[in-house]
Amino acid sequence: MIEVKNLTKRYGSNVALDNVSFTVDEGTILGFLGPNGAGKSTAMNIITGYLSATEGSVTVSGYNTLDNPNEVKRLIGYLPEIPPLYVDMTVEEYLNFMYDLKKVKLPRKDHIKEICELTKISHVYKRLIGNLSKGYRQRVGIAQALLGNPPVLILDEPTVGLDPKQIIEIRELVTRLGRNHTIILSSHILSEIQAVCERVIIINNGRLVADGKTDTLAHELSADHRLIARISGPEDEVLHAVRALGHVVDVTSYGKKETGVYEYIIECDMDYDIRRDLFALLARKGWPLMLLRSTELTLEDIFLQITSSDASFIEHPAADEPDEEPAGDEKKEA
Repeated sequence: MIEVKNLTKRYGSNVALDNVSFTVDEGTILGFLGPNGAGKSTAMNIITGYLSATEGSVTVSGYNTLDNPNEVKRLIGYLPEIPPLYVDMTVEEYLNFMYDLKKVKLPRKDHIKEICELTKISHVYKRLIGNLSKGYRQRVGIAQALLGNPPVLILDEPTVGLDPKQIIEIRELVTRLGRNHTIILSSHILSEIQAVCERVIIINNGRLVADGKTDTLAHELSADHRLIARISGPEDEVLHAVRALGHVVDVTSYGKKETGVYEYIIECDMDYDIRRDLFALLARKGWPLMLLRSTELTLEDIFLQITSSDASFIEHPAADEPDEEPAGDEKKEA
Protein backbone atom coordinates (compact mmCIF):
# COMPACT_ATOMS: atom_id res chain seq x y z
CA MET A 1 0.00 0.00 0.00
CA ILE A 2 2.74 2.47 1.05
CA GLU A 3 6.41 2.02 0.22
CA VAL A 4 9.03 4.40 1.59
CA LYS A 5 12.43 3.76 0.04
CA ASN A 6 15.77 5.32 1.06
CA LEU A 7 14.04 8.52 2.15
CA THR A 8 16.42 11.39 2.96
CA LYS A 9 15.57 15.01 3.70
CA ARG A 10 18.20 17.71 4.26
CA TYR A 11 17.80 21.33 5.26
CA GLY A 12 21.21 22.74 4.46
CA SER A 13 23.64 20.87 6.70
CA ASN A 14 20.84 19.51 8.89
CA VAL A 15 19.67 15.97 8.08
CA ALA A 16 16.03 15.55 9.10
CA LEU A 17 15.69 12.05 7.59
CA ASP A 18 18.57 9.72 6.88
CA ASN A 19 17.95 6.86 4.42
CA VAL A 20 14.65 5.70 5.94
CA SER A 21 12.88 2.71 4.34
CA PHE A 22 9.72 0.86 5.33
CA THR A 23 6.46 -0.46 3.89
CA VAL A 24 2.91 -0.36 5.23
CA ASP A 25 0.53 -3.11 4.13
CA GLU A 26 -3.09 -2.42 3.32
CA GLY A 27 -5.37 -2.46 6.36
CA THR A 28 -2.56 -1.92 8.88
CA ILE A 29 -2.58 0.55 11.77
CA LEU A 30 1.06 1.61 12.09
CA GLY A 31 2.40 3.42 15.13
CA PHE A 32 5.03 6.03 14.25
CA LEU A 33 7.16 6.86 17.28
CA GLY A 34 10.06 9.14 18.00
CA PRO A 35 11.05 12.05 20.25
CA ASN A 36 10.48 15.65 19.25
CA GLY A 37 12.69 16.55 16.30
CA ALA A 38 13.25 12.93 15.29
CA GLY A 39 11.78 13.44 11.81
CA LYS A 40 8.27 12.00 12.21
CA SER A 41 6.35 15.02 10.91
CA THR A 42 8.86 15.47 8.07
CA ALA A 43 8.35 11.86 6.98
CA MET A 44 4.57 12.18 7.13
CA ASN A 45 4.62 15.42 5.16
CA ILE A 46 6.73 13.76 2.46
CA ILE A 47 4.38 10.77 2.30
CA THR A 48 1.39 13.07 1.85
CA GLY A 49 3.17 15.07 -0.86
CA TYR A 50 3.36 18.34 1.09
CA LEU A 51 7.16 18.17 1.14
CA SER A 52 9.63 16.84 -1.39
CA ALA A 53 12.45 14.49 -0.42
CA THR A 54 16.12 15.27 -1.04
CA GLU A 55 16.65 11.62 -1.96
CA GLY A 56 14.56 8.48 -2.10
CA SER A 57 10.96 7.85 -3.08
CA VAL A 58 7.47 7.26 -1.72
CA THR A 59 4.75 5.33 -3.53
CA VAL A 60 1.13 4.93 -2.44
CA SER A 61 -0.86 2.22 -4.20
CA GLY A 62 1.75 2.29 -6.96
CA TYR A 63 1.64 6.07 -7.44
CA ASN A 64 4.87 8.02 -6.86
CA THR A 65 4.38 11.18 -4.79
CA LEU A 66 6.55 13.23 -7.17
CA ASP A 67 5.32 11.84 -10.47
CA ASN A 68 1.64 11.59 -9.52
CA PRO A 69 1.04 14.06 -6.65
CA ASN A 70 -2.66 14.60 -7.32
CA GLU A 71 -3.42 10.87 -7.43
CA VAL A 72 -1.53 10.34 -4.16
CA LYS A 73 -3.30 13.19 -2.40
CA ARG A 74 -6.69 11.73 -3.37
CA LEU A 75 -5.67 8.50 -1.65
CA ILE A 76 -4.63 10.13 1.63
CA GLY A 77 -6.53 11.86 4.40
CA TYR A 78 -4.17 13.90 6.59
CA LEU A 79 -4.61 15.32 10.08
CA PRO A 80 -1.60 17.47 11.03
CA GLU A 81 -0.68 18.00 14.67
CA ILE A 82 -2.50 21.35 14.52
CA PRO A 83 -5.77 20.69 12.61
CA PRO A 84 -6.25 23.04 9.61
CA LEU A 85 -9.47 24.58 10.90
CA TYR A 86 -11.13 27.92 10.21
CA VAL A 87 -12.47 28.90 13.62
CA ASP A 88 -14.84 31.55 12.24
CA MET A 89 -16.73 28.90 10.24
CA THR A 90 -19.37 26.52 11.52
CA VAL A 91 -18.64 22.81 11.24
CA GLU A 92 -21.17 22.66 8.41
CA GLU A 93 -19.51 25.49 6.49
CA TYR A 94 -16.03 24.08 7.03
CA LEU A 95 -16.81 20.52 5.91
CA ASN A 96 -18.66 21.78 2.84
CA PHE A 97 -15.73 24.07 2.02
CA MET A 98 -13.25 21.19 2.36
CA TYR A 99 -15.57 18.98 0.29
CA ASP A 100 -15.32 21.49 -2.57
CA LEU A 101 -11.58 22.06 -2.07
CA LYS A 102 -10.87 18.32 -2.30
CA LYS A 103 -13.19 17.97 -5.32
CA VAL A 104 -15.02 15.06 -3.72
CA LYS A 105 -17.30 13.19 -6.12
CA LEU A 106 -19.43 11.33 -3.56
CA PRO A 107 -23.01 12.55 -2.82
CA ARG A 108 -22.40 15.67 -0.69
CA LYS A 109 -25.21 15.52 1.86
CA ASP A 110 -25.12 11.79 2.54
CA HIS A 111 -21.31 11.64 2.59
CA ILE A 112 -20.87 14.51 5.06
CA LYS A 113 -23.70 13.14 7.23
CA GLU A 114 -22.05 9.72 7.35
CA ILE A 115 -18.70 11.23 8.38
CA CYS A 116 -20.32 13.37 11.08
CA GLU A 117 -22.04 10.33 12.53
CA LEU A 118 -18.82 8.32 12.46
CA THR A 119 -16.83 11.05 14.22
CA LYS A 120 -19.77 11.91 16.53
CA ILE A 121 -19.97 15.60 15.65
CA SER A 122 -23.54 15.65 14.28
CA HIS A 123 -24.84 17.55 17.32
CA VAL A 124 -22.27 20.35 16.86
CA TYR A 125 -22.74 20.57 13.08
CA LYS A 126 -24.25 24.07 13.22
CA ARG A 127 -21.84 25.46 15.82
CA LEU A 128 -18.83 27.72 15.26
CA ILE A 129 -15.57 25.77 15.32
CA GLY A 130 -14.07 28.52 17.49
CA ASN A 131 -16.59 27.67 20.23
CA LEU A 132 -15.80 23.95 20.28
CA SER A 133 -13.59 22.19 22.83
CA LYS A 134 -10.19 20.91 21.72
CA GLY A 135 -11.55 17.36 21.63
CA TYR A 136 -14.32 18.30 19.21
CA ARG A 137 -11.88 20.31 17.09
CA GLN A 138 -9.79 17.17 16.75
CA ARG A 139 -12.90 15.29 15.65
CA VAL A 140 -13.65 17.95 13.05
CA GLY A 141 -10.04 17.65 11.86
CA ILE A 142 -10.43 13.89 11.49
CA ALA A 143 -13.75 14.46 9.67
CA GLN A 144 -12.03 16.62 7.04
CA ALA A 145 -9.39 13.92 6.61
CA LEU A 146 -12.18 11.42 5.87
CA LEU A 147 -13.78 13.51 3.12
CA GLY A 148 -13.62 11.59 -0.14
CA ASN A 149 -13.22 8.30 1.78
CA PRO A 150 -9.44 7.99 1.20
CA PRO A 151 -8.01 4.50 1.83
CA VAL A 152 -5.03 5.93 3.77
CA LEU A 153 -5.20 8.11 6.89
CA ILE A 154 -2.16 9.84 8.38
CA LEU A 155 -2.83 11.18 11.86
CA ASP A 156 -0.14 13.30 13.53
CA GLU A 157 -0.64 13.44 17.30
CA PRO A 158 -4.46 13.21 17.14
CA THR A 159 -4.82 13.17 20.94
CA VAL A 160 -2.29 15.85 21.92
CA GLY A 161 -3.66 18.16 24.60
CA LEU A 162 -6.81 16.11 25.21
CA ASP A 163 -8.09 14.96 28.59
CA PRO A 164 -8.17 11.21 29.42
CA LYS A 165 -11.82 10.80 28.42
CA GLN A 166 -11.25 12.51 25.07
CA ILE A 167 -8.13 10.40 24.46
CA ILE A 168 -10.15 7.21 24.95
CA GLU A 169 -12.86 8.47 22.58
CA ILE A 170 -10.34 9.35 19.83
CA ARG A 171 -8.58 6.01 20.36
CA GLU A 172 -11.87 4.15 19.88
CA LEU A 173 -12.54 6.21 16.74
CA VAL A 174 -9.12 5.33 15.30
CA THR A 175 -9.77 1.66 16.02
CA ARG A 176 -13.09 1.82 14.13
CA LEU A 177 -11.47 3.64 11.22
CA GLY A 178 -8.77 0.96 11.09
CA ARG A 179 -11.36 -1.57 9.91
CA ASN A 180 -11.60 0.16 6.53
CA HIS A 181 -8.43 2.24 6.25
CA THR A 182 -4.66 1.96 6.34
CA ILE A 183 -3.53 4.28 9.15
CA ILE A 184 -0.21 5.83 10.15
CA LEU A 185 -0.58 7.17 13.69
CA SER A 186 2.02 9.36 15.36
CA SER A 187 1.78 9.76 19.13
CA HIS A 188 3.88 10.30 22.25
CA ILE A 189 1.39 8.30 24.31
CA LEU A 190 2.88 4.81 24.25
CA SER A 191 -0.14 3.17 25.88
CA GLU A 192 -2.23 4.54 23.01
CA ILE A 193 0.12 3.06 20.41
CA GLN A 194 0.15 -0.27 22.23
CA ALA A 195 -3.65 -0.35 22.44
CA VAL A 196 -4.41 0.68 18.86
CA CYS A 197 -1.50 -0.21 16.57
CA GLU A 198 -0.55 -3.59 15.14
CA ARG A 199 2.98 -2.52 14.24
CA VAL A 200 5.44 0.06 15.52
CA ILE A 201 8.22 2.02 13.82
CA ILE A 202 10.61 4.10 15.94
CA ILE A 203 12.83 6.76 14.44
CA ASN A 204 15.52 8.76 16.21
CA ASN A 205 17.75 11.50 14.81
CA GLY A 206 16.20 10.90 11.39
CA ARG A 207 17.04 7.19 11.30
CA LEU A 208 14.78 4.16 11.59
CA VAL A 209 15.95 2.30 14.71
CA ALA A 210 13.17 -0.23 15.38
CA ASP A 211 10.38 -1.87 13.37
CA GLY A 212 8.14 -4.72 14.47
CA LYS A 213 4.74 -5.92 15.63
CA THR A 214 3.49 -4.21 18.75
CA ASP A 215 2.96 -7.43 20.68
CA THR A 216 6.30 -9.04 19.75
CA LEU A 217 8.74 -6.13 19.47
CA ALA A 218 9.56 -6.17 23.18
CA HIS A 219 10.22 -9.91 23.04
CA GLU A 220 12.44 -9.62 19.98
CA LEU A 221 14.54 -6.80 21.43
CA SER A 222 14.81 -8.07 25.00
CA ALA A 223 17.82 -10.07 26.07
CA ASP A 224 16.05 -11.43 29.14
CA HIS A 225 13.00 -13.71 28.74
CA ARG A 226 12.48 -14.92 32.31
CA LEU A 227 9.22 -15.01 34.23
CA ILE A 228 8.64 -13.95 37.82
CA ALA A 229 5.93 -16.07 39.46
CA ARG A 230 4.41 -16.04 42.93
CA ILE A 231 2.88 -19.40 43.71
CA SER A 232 0.97 -20.58 46.77
CA GLY A 233 2.27 -24.07 47.51
CA PRO A 234 5.07 -26.09 49.15
CA GLU A 235 8.33 -24.46 48.06
CA ASP A 236 10.36 -27.62 47.38
CA GLU A 237 7.50 -29.37 45.57
CA VAL A 238 6.85 -26.33 43.38
CA LEU A 239 10.55 -26.12 42.46
CA HIS A 240 10.65 -29.82 41.54
CA ALA A 241 7.41 -29.73 39.52
CA VAL A 242 8.22 -26.56 37.55
CA ARG A 243 11.74 -27.81 36.82
CA ALA A 244 10.23 -30.97 35.32
CA LEU A 245 8.25 -28.98 32.73
CA GLY A 246 9.56 -29.16 29.19
CA HIS A 247 11.50 -26.14 27.89
CA VAL A 248 12.36 -24.98 31.43
CA VAL A 249 16.06 -24.16 31.71
CA ASP A 250 16.28 -23.08 35.35
CA VAL A 251 14.11 -22.25 38.35
CA THR A 252 15.19 -20.20 41.35
CA SER A 253 13.22 -19.50 44.51
CA TYR A 254 13.51 -16.03 46.02
CA GLY A 255 11.80 -17.01 49.22
CA LYS A 256 8.53 -16.36 51.02
CA LYS A 257 6.56 -13.23 50.11
CA GLU A 258 3.50 -13.96 52.25
CA THR A 259 2.18 -16.89 54.20
CA GLY A 260 2.49 -20.00 52.04
CA VAL A 261 3.43 -17.95 48.95
CA TYR A 262 6.91 -18.07 47.39
CA GLU A 263 8.43 -16.15 44.51
CA TYR A 264 10.28 -17.90 41.69
CA ILE A 265 12.34 -16.88 38.69
CA ILE A 266 11.61 -19.22 35.77
CA GLU A 267 13.97 -19.26 32.81
CA CYS A 268 12.84 -21.15 29.72
CA ASP A 269 13.89 -21.62 26.11
CA MET A 270 13.94 -18.26 24.33
CA ASP A 271 11.39 -19.11 21.63
CA TYR A 272 8.94 -20.97 23.85
CA ASP A 273 6.01 -19.51 25.82
CA ILE A 274 5.82 -21.50 29.05
CA ARG A 275 2.77 -19.73 30.50
CA ARG A 276 0.10 -22.19 29.36
CA ASP A 277 2.12 -25.20 30.54
CA LEU A 278 2.75 -23.51 33.87
CA PHE A 279 -0.92 -22.69 34.35
CA ALA A 280 -1.96 -26.25 33.53
CA LEU A 281 0.57 -27.63 36.03
CA LEU A 282 -0.54 -25.34 38.85
CA ALA A 283 -4.21 -26.10 38.15
CA ARG A 284 -3.54 -29.86 38.38
CA LYS A 285 -1.63 -29.42 41.63
CA GLY A 286 -4.11 -26.98 43.15
CA TRP A 287 -1.43 -24.32 43.67
CA PRO A 288 -2.90 -20.83 43.16
CA LEU A 289 -0.88 -18.47 40.97
CA MET A 290 -0.73 -15.14 42.80
CA LEU A 291 1.39 -13.17 40.31
CA LEU A 292 3.04 -13.71 36.94
CA ARG A 293 5.04 -11.11 35.04
CA SER A 294 7.80 -11.00 32.48
CA THR A 295 11.25 -9.46 32.87
CA GLU A 296 11.18 -8.46 29.18
CA LEU A 297 11.43 -4.80 28.21
CA THR A 298 8.18 -2.90 27.79
CA LEU A 299 7.46 -0.70 24.77
CA GLU A 300 8.24 2.29 26.99
CA ASP A 301 11.61 0.75 28.00
CA ILE A 302 12.48 0.18 24.34
CA PHE A 303 11.48 3.70 23.33
CA LEU A 304 13.45 5.34 26.13
CA GLN A 305 16.57 3.26 25.56
CA ILE A 306 16.60 3.82 21.81
CA THR A 307 15.84 7.52 21.88
CA SER A 308 18.18 8.36 24.77
CA SER A 309 21.19 7.32 22.69
CA ASP A 310 22.53 8.07 19.24
CA ALA A 311 23.09 4.34 18.75
CA SER A 312 20.66 2.46 16.53
CA PHE A 313 20.68 -0.59 18.75
CA ILE A 314 19.48 -1.44 22.23
CA GLU A 315 21.86 -1.99 25.09
CA HIS A 316 20.07 -4.42 27.36
CA PRO A 317 20.29 -3.55 31.04
CA ALA A 318 20.24 -6.16 33.72
CA ALA A 319 16.72 -7.48 34.14
CA ASP A 320 14.68 -6.23 37.06
CA GLU A 321 15.12 -8.50 40.01
CA PRO A 322 12.26 -9.48 42.33
CA ASP A 323 11.09 -7.02 44.95
CA GLU A 324 13.59 -8.20 47.50
CA GLU A 325 16.22 -10.88 47.55
CA PRO A 326 16.48 -12.97 50.70
CA ALA A 327 19.83 -13.65 52.21
CA GLY A 328 21.54 -16.92 53.02
CA ASP A 329 19.59 -20.15 52.98
CA GLU A 330 16.31 -18.53 51.94
CA LYS A 331 17.37 -18.47 48.26
CA LYS A 332 17.20 -21.88 46.58
CA GLU A 333 18.21 -22.99 43.14
CA ALA A 334 16.60 -25.95 41.44
